[in-house]
Parts: sequence; C-alpha cells; structure tokens
Amino acid sequence: MGILEKISEIEKEIARTQKNKATEYHLGLLKAKLAKYRQQLLEPQGKASQKGEGFDVMKSGDARVALIGFPSVGKSTLLNTLTSTHSASASYEFTTLTCIPGVIEYHGANIQLLDLPGIIEGAASGKGRGRQVIAVARTADLVVMMLDATKGEKQRELLEAELESVGIRLNKRKPNIYFKQKKGGGISYNSTLTLTKINEKMVQMILHEYKIFNAEVLFREDCNSDEFVDVLLGNRVYMPCLYVYNKIDQISIEEVDKIARRPYSVVVSCNMKLNLDYFLDRVWLSLALVRVYTKKRGERPDFEGGLILRAGATVEHVCHAVHRSLVDGFKYALIWGTSAKYSPQRVGIQHLVNDEDVIQIVKK
Repeated sequence: MGILEKISEIEKEIARTQKNKATEYHLGLLKAKLAKYRQQLLEPQGKASQKGEGFDVMKSGDARVALIGFPSVGKSTLLNTLTSTHSASASYEFTTLTCIPGVIEYHGANIQLLDLPGIIEGAASGKGRGRQVIAVARTADLVVMMLDATKGEKQRELLEAELESVGIRLNKRKPNIYFKQKKGGGISYNSTLTLTKINEKMVQMILHEYKIFNAEVLFREDCNSDEFVDVLLGNRVYMPCLYVYNKIDQISIEEVDKIARRPYSVVVSCNMKLNLDYFLDRVWLSLALVRVYTKKRGERPDFEGGLILRAGATVEHVCHAVHRSLVDGFKYALIWGTSAKYSPQRVGIQHLVNDEDVIQIVKK
C-alpha cells in the first residue's frame, strides 16, 4: 500500500470515528500517523527526490509575497496592475504555468510578488503543480490568497485545507510547547497550567508513534494533539495571510460589505482597479516592515534612501544595514521618532527602532 492510499485510509477512519471521550486517544494517534505520512509525501527519500524541475525564483527585495488561488481568480491581472511585469492573463483556466515574479515599490521598499500557477483540490498530494506551488509558498513572508467573491467560501475552505495539510499555518503563532529529545532518562512531562485538550498518556502515545522514547516536554499553554505534533515535527511554517476577494463588481454592495468585515479580508476588483491602494496598505501592515532614515551630524535626514528592516529591529540591525564594520566602532546613537521618549534620545545598540525613526550613529 502506497503513502497516498495510507493517507486516504486514515482520513476515512477519522471521518467515520465518533468524537467522544472514549475515542480521543484513537483519534490523536490517527492524526499523528496522518501527519507523519504527509511529511513523507512532501519529502520523498532517495534519488527520486533529486529529479524533476522546480520553478522557484531567486529571493530578492525586502520581502516576498506569494499569490495563491484557484485558476482564473485574477492573480495574473493583479500582478500586471501592481508591477511592471507582464503575466499572461485570459478568461480560461491555467493561463499561468510557471512562477512569474514582479516587484511592487511601496513606501521605499521593494516587495517581490510571485504569481504562482492556480492550484486545484488535491494539490498537497501532488495533483497539478500543487507541490511546487506550495514549496514556493513556504519561502514567502506573506501569503495572499486570491478568491473569487462570486463563489462563496468553498474556495477558501479548500485552499486552507490544502495548505494546512502540508504544514503551512495561516495567521497562527507557534504553540508554546518546549520539546527536546534526550539520549536517555525516559519521557519527562510537565505543564505550567491545567491541560484540557491533551494529557500525559496521549503525549506518550504520540511520541511512541514517532519512535521517541527519551524526551523532555513542557506545555506552557493549553494545546491539543495537533499542535503538539506540529512542535514535534518542527517543520511547520507560521505566516500571515491576506484573503483577497476579487470580482466585487459582480456582487451586491451588501455582500461586499459582509465580506470586507471578515478578519484578514480585503475586497478588490482587479479589472476595474477598485480598492488596490487599501490592499497595498494591508500588505505593508501584514509584512510588518520598518523604515528607518539615517542622518549625519549637522545635516538633514536622508529621506530619499531609507533603510527597510523587519519589525523588532534594533540599532544593531541598522548598523549592519549601513555597513558591517559599524558595530565594532559603535559608541551610541541619537534617535528622533516614536521609539524615543524625547527627541533626540541617546540610546544603546539594543534599542528597538520604530517605523519612520531617524537615527544618527556616533562612533568611538
């Protein structure tokens, strides 16, 4: 029996098993097996894994955004509208057959936008070019899920299920579970709070399924068996996602208003160029990029050549962005902006910078 058949059998058994107290261990074990087989499917072993051509493109710019969606939802039209790149777009399905990159210049940042081929149901199992599309999506900083506003929520549910099955967790953070394999000593199990969705017996059963008999496990939040398996595998990708509903010119104002109020959702019309400026604002916020402007002593800030950094960046990151040798000669920095208590504030190398801060670095 092949891996696909095993996955199918487990999915059928999970579907027909009633969820109650008596079956929770059985279901937990089935889900652990399912995750293990899906991982094997995505990462084939041996020489076979070296064959075949991918279509990933070199990562460039300050951030990478992947456009994912079913065929003919408007991904290529969006790329053509927002960038100078041309991606073939037509009213028939599968117009795009490879990965086409474009660059959005926004707030001084170069954001790489990838137009990926449309994926179909069963993509995670290798249908169409699903595996390659999903592999590229895992390297992105943000997933933009393009949906057809005229087709209800079915598309979103199917795409979320496909991405979930290959370890891409959308708009979620990593479970707060400490896990470390050991060479001996058995399984050490602890928690800092009362667990309601998992217990020690289930943890041991899941660990034994993965042939782990010596490990340290500490739960710092109330997680379920699926989240524990995610931590166990360690290859899950947690990333932000924007749900972009296209073709709003074909539905009623009431429906547009209803969709627009959903979390992480944006409504647009690529053909009529409606609401694209708001879409770019949301992309910028989701990427959590920070612009920092440098200033020389006695001169005006350089507002033309701002540095683009990630949220959580410190003065040290600014120094590295200017020149690698700057850290060695660093004495202190002067900050103007929202991260300073007063302007200018004298700060050290570990000071966190905010968007649109102005910084002057003073050397020894």
